[in-house]
Amino acid sequence: MRESINEPVSVVWYYNAPSHHMQPYMLKWNSHEYYLGKIDFWHKTWDGKYQIHHFSIADKDGQAYFKLAFRTDNLQWTIEEYMYSDMPAPTYASSNTS
Repeated sequence: MRESINEPVSVVWYYNAPSHHMQPYMLKWNSHEYYLGKIDFWHKTWDGKYQIHHFSIADKDGQAYFKLAFRTDNLQWTIEEYMYSDMPAPTYASSNTS
């Protein structure tokens, strides 16, 4: 099950100017450091005139999965959701109408 939260977190990230690529590298949350892997999904939303960049990314060990948000108005990172590999998978109600 994914846990929804909206907590500020510390993120070390880098930016590659030639490729215009931004990559979260390490996340510090709850006194634990998670070294992050490849970005699975990225999209942006707007809050008024400011962009928010959303990242879906797992740690390099594959033990945790995070949804992170980076706000361009205050340059702050927030963890929106997380899931650990030992959490049970979500179940969804059937939409079968026959």
